[in-house]
Amino acid sequence: MLVLGIGLSLGGPSGYAINPARDFGPRLFGAVAGTGGLFDGSYWLVAPIVGPLIGGVIGAKPYDFGITAFSSQK
Repeated sequence: MLVLGIGLSLGGPSGYAINPARDFGPRLFGAVAGTGGLFDGSYWLVAPIVGPLIGGVIGAKPYDFGITAFSSQK
């Protein structure tokens, strides 16, 4: 459902934004080369690039807490 939601929200104007490492190069090239208003605003950068970076940092703490709190240490 997440992939479908991302595809429906950003798929039409700028392609599926799933992997920031794969998607950043073509997006940067399109912004520099000029694509006739496709990259107006910051939606093309915030959701596929900044969002996963912030989500990874925010998700690391609960994951680390869950693993260390409930794992058996030898």
